[in-house]
Order: sequence, then C-alpha cells, then structure tokens
Amino acid sequence: MIFPDLQGSVFAAKETAMTSRYALIHDENRCNGCNLCASICHKLHRIPKNSARLAIARIPVKTNNDIISHHFFRHSCQHCENAPCIEVCPTGASYQDNDGIVRIDTAKCIGCSYCISACPYQVRYLNSETNVADKCDFCAQSRLAKGLIPICVKVCPENALLFGREDSPEISDWMKKNKFYQYQLNGAGKPHLYRLARMQPLM
Repeated sequence: MIFPDLQGSVFAAKETAMTSRYALIHDENRCNGCNLCASICHKLHRIPKNSARLAIARIPVKTNNDIISHHFFRHSCQHCENAPCIEVCPTGASYQDNDGIVRIDTAKCIGCSYCISACPYQVRYLNSETNVADKCDFCAQSRLAKGLIPICVKVCPENALLFGREDSPEISDWMKKNKFYQYQLNGAGKPHLYRLARMQPLM
C-alpha cells in the first residue's frame, strides 16, 4: 500500500512541539533492488555525480540449498534520536525539526564536514557544487511541505515503502502486525527507519 499524495489521516498539521514524528518503513520482502527510488531521488534533488541521499545495497546471502540470493538493504538517514550529526555541528545547521526529521539548514552550513564524520551510518555527503552537507530529509521541502509523500515512496513499483506519522492508524497498525527490526549502530539513538526482514529467499 502506498499512501495517497494528499493531506489526510497520515499527514497532520505541524505541531509546535514533537508529539508525533514521521517514520519510514522498508519492506525487504517486497524490495527487488531496482534502485528506482535512488535514481528518482538523485534527479529530483539535483544531486551531483558520485553522491547520493539513498542507495539500495545488494547483500549476497546463501540459502539452505547453497543458492546465492540477495538481501536488499536501504542505506539512508535513520532520522535517529540523539543524532550525533546534530551534536557536532558548530553552527546549528544540523537540527531535528518538530516532526522528528533530522535536517540541514543550508543557510547556516559552512561545509566543515563534522556532521559527515560523526554519522555512524555514513549517509551524509558534502555537495561538491554548493559546499553544503546533504542527506535524506524525507523530501521535507520539496514534497512534505506540499502535503506529498517522499518521492521514493511514491515511485516504488513494489510498494516496498510506507511513510507516515508513527501514531497514524496505517503506521501503528503495521507495526503491531509485523515483526520489524531497526538497524542501530553504536553512537546513535533509536532509528526511525523500520525494516521488515526478508522471510523467504528469492529463488
């Protein structure tokens, strides 16, 4: 299921304080590794060559029959709590907004790259054209501000991505019904990118 590009049950008016944050779910059972999400993101945000806001990693796995398959893993910002990239920023350019999205104020960024070094997930990069740090922000300015879902969710041909507020009926119901996991590394807080592990090997 992909949520419609309309403000409704998933989207709510922006709160003055964080009461409900956005979350992204990656269903690894549905993902086929096509990378359409990454290529469209690259085009929409005019990302320089050899940089990316997200990527789908192809991780080889072996089945019980010694058949080589792949686990498709989304590599992008986790929008984690107590994000280390925010702590090290000397200008306050890296911050977390009222929706729980870890963002970058381009007007304040001086291109020092401290946040890039501090991120344990290595999902930030320094834009070679603007000399400003960049990463996935759930399309906060380009789409969320207009009531639209992130472009990666919109274009996924397998409906492998779900997006919304964590307390919305759609997201909370999914989280109750599925045994998801979070990829959390040392030095970072709880991620708000949830993953449904692939249960059956691709044949």
